Amino acid sequence: MDEIWRLIECCHAFVYFVPEARDAYAEAGLTGFWRGYFASRAAALGTAPAEVVTAAFHNFAPRMVARAIPDVWRRSSPTAVLAARTAIVDRALRRLAGDLIDGPAVAEAAALAGRAVDASPVAGRVMFAAHAALPRPAEPHLALWHAATALREFRGDGHIAALLTAGIDGCEANVLSGALGLTPPEQRDHRGWTEEEWAAAAGRLRARGLLDGDGAVTPDGRAERQAIEDLTDRLARPPLDALGPDGAARLADLLRPLARAIVEGGGVPFPNAMAMPRPDASGLAF
Repeated sequence: MDEIWRLIECCHAFVYFVPEARDAYAEAGLTGFWRGYFASRAAALGTAPAEVVTAAFHNFAPRMVARAIPDVWRRSSPTAVLAARTAIVDRALRRLAGDLIDGPAVAEAAALAGRAVDASPVAGRVMFAAHAALPRPAEPHLALWHAATALREFRGDGHIAALLTAGIDGCEANVLSGALGLTPPEQRDHRGWTEEEWAAAAGRLRARGLLDGDGAVTPDGRAERQAIEDLTDRLARPPLDALGPDGAARLADLLRPLARAIVEGGGVPFPNAMAMPRPDASGLAF
């Protein structure tokens, strides 16, 4: 199960990092990486206030979100940003994957992933519901990206629920991932937390026995994180259950060549703030 979610993430997350994003968002009235990021991911929510976006994204410092939202909606609109994002996906996939995107495998993957989206419940899944409700593109490679994005947000909504169940707030989640070596050293800056907030979060984790005095993750900390990941996986089952074991395995087979092309073309950086390891460096076959 872990493999298919990493493949789905690869087939979604390039949209944040490819060079095509800068020009497309600039054309839509936005400059700077973070304006593009917050606007593009939040656009499915409409012009939701910063507090709602902070809640939906979970692990960003509220002040960082507030610097972008609602400023981006004075510069652009959700409709314009969503159109820019679609253009980014089209241009980037044509560059990274070439003729692959016009082949039957991508069309079949789009159909399977779309079935999984349609069969998944929306209750309690704010980011998934918002993205699943967007119009589905007609072109197979864009329809696949649309479905991968909705499915990625489905799992993300469940991951936030698992973190909340464990009593791990947004800053603590970042500190824990960093201590495990899953995110880059600049993760604190990437998520907008101050040194004081970061240190306070580490102190709370030490008080719970999840970090030791040197900031390393304790056995209890590793067990806690594994419990969070296990719950996340359980909450992420509905889309794959809808496809059945054979359908889910087929989707993974279809996604591998596209994910390989994206990763080998530099579409997703490693390490990254999403704490996602390279699929081919984590025991997953391309």
